[in-house]
Amino acid sequence: MAEDVDFNLFIQRMKAKTNIDLSQYKEAQMKRRLTTLRQKHGYDTFEAYWKAVEQDRSLLNEFLDRMTINVSEFWRNPNRWEVLQSRFLPEMLQRGEKLKVWSAACSTGEEPYTIAMILSELGALDKSSITATDLDTVVLDKAKEGQYLERSLRDVPPAYRQKYFQPDLGIYAVSDKLKNAITFKQQNLLHDAFDHSFDLIVCRNVMIYFTEEAKHLLYQKFAQALRPGGLLFVGSTEQIFSPSQYGFESADTFFYRRIE
Repeated sequence: MAEDVDFNLFIQRMKAKTNIDLSQYKEAQMKRRLTTLRQKHGYDTFEAYWKAVEQDRSLLNEFLDRMTINVSEFWRNPNRWEVLQSRFLPEMLQRGEKLKVWSAACSTGEEPYTIAMILSELGALDKSSITATDLDTVVLDKAKEGQYLERSLRDVPPAYRQKYFQPDLGIYAVSDKLKNAITFKQQNLLHDAFDHSFDLIVCRNVMIYFTEEAKHLLYQKFAQALRPGGLLFVGSTEQIFSPSQYGFESADTFFYRRIE
């Protein structure tokens, strides 16, 4: 009981300080992660750890990095990206309007760069705006830098690798054409307001870490951020079982269309 009070007070204090509401993440996973972090620094309680965080900015930065989920890959689940490239994006482009795309919780940038490559191949990169957001400024800096180890490119089609990356001693740098097409910004999905009228929102392999209440809120916010007919593209473990309650209909596996 005392341990629960200790942890819950830490959650309240961190929310007041950073606007990050840890209570909206699955408790067992988050508590295990943060307990490991405070024990690493030798603090027996979250009360003691909080006092240290208050006095040491580096501890706060480490906390922010640890509690965010930074897992990203180019072309993760390639067949789903192929559906986006061969079917959905061409359908959107037929309208003849500039596409508005958002990569939410973009981590180190592999996802928005994948989107940019596909749009470039469709001849639509200059007819599109791509926004990529994440809570963690450290991973955003890495995304802006756009440099990756070769193993990160294992699912990138060879022609794309040759066209959009410059190798140098085992490091692959994303082309300036792609980097200049993406606007990277910090954003707290659970707290901040969303922009609107997106044609496509890509948010993959993030929702699994949130509580059911947080997921419900986010699906509502994503639906409101899409234009009528716009698409939400989610991860392979994030099927929405009752999409109609959010104003969605299933468009394909892991694609949901906002009902007009």
